[in-house]
Amino acid sequence: MPELPEVETIRRRLAPSVEGRTLRVLDILDPRWCAPLPPRALADALQGREVKRLARRGKYLIWEMAGGARLLVHLRMTGTLLLDAAPDTPYVRVRFELDGPSAGCVAAGAQVSFCDPRRFGTGELVLGDAALDAFLGARLGIEPLGADFTTEHLYLQTRNRRAPIKAVLLDQRRVAGVGNIYANEALFRARIHPLREARLLTRSQAGALRDAVVASLLAGIAAGGASIDDFRHPDGVKGAFQHEFLVHDRAGEPCEVCGATISKFVAAGRGTYACEICQKRPRRRRTASRQAASSSRSRPDASASAVS
Repeated sequence: MPELPEVETIRRRLAPSVEGRTLRVLDILDPRWCAPLPPRALADALQGREVKRLARRGKYLIWEMAGGARLLVHLRMTGTLLLDAAPDTPYVRVRFELDGPSAGCVAAGAQVSFCDPRRFGTGELVLGDAALDAFLGARLGIEPLGADFTTEHLYLQTRNRRAPIKAVLLDQRRVAGVGNIYANEALFRARIHPLREARLLTRSQAGALRDAVVASLLAGIAAGGASIDDFRHPDGVKGAFQHEFLVHDRAGEPCEVCGATISKFVAAGRGTYACEICQKRPRRRRTASRQAASSSRSRPDASASAVS
């Protein structure tokens, strides 16, 4: 699934070609993309409006239109946006037809195609600032590349949380934009095992993880995102971060730090990669029943002692 760096890469590459131009036609070929809103209603609300700005929040790409309307595009698992794609490009679900370049537009390009083999991507209409704040506020936590993403903030997010720390990172209501790839990479950089209970992290570990999340996301953006399957830049070029993975998708390969074999297992319901030498696996906590059984086995038999 495209994560924050992939969506940010698309935003940066696509913005010069769409900002300052008018959306002439919005052709929605797959009604599922905007359901339950009918395609005609969405098209009528946006066609003829200028694209004032292409923004991002978490994994949402936000088309900010004149008049306060916004189109929030989520790529989900396999979605991508291609500029002036070939006519025979497969899996096109939506086409954005733009007018000619204006004086404020620094790049050409007349059509943007939303392509999505799995058809999970979505487009949602939001009208006005209050509606936008309500929509995003109910779904997204803090931006990890913003000034508010501090050690203290992350530490507070882990308190009283028995879930694995990876589950906290993947919860979009706590940290927006981090998905499976960057959670794996950040936890390795911080030397924290993905299965460690969140509530057991120290402030020092929370600080290391905060820095590791930021570093992993910035590295992903610098490399133009990761193209493991379907992700492409608007010009069709693949990202390169997959060549820089430290642990993700490297099961059976040697750790670049200690040389141990990288493991793959399930954490927070997702395929997870870690070096279990650099990232010590937490010990299994003993339950009360197991502790009682162990204690009874260790005590001498009172009746046997009496007979002897």
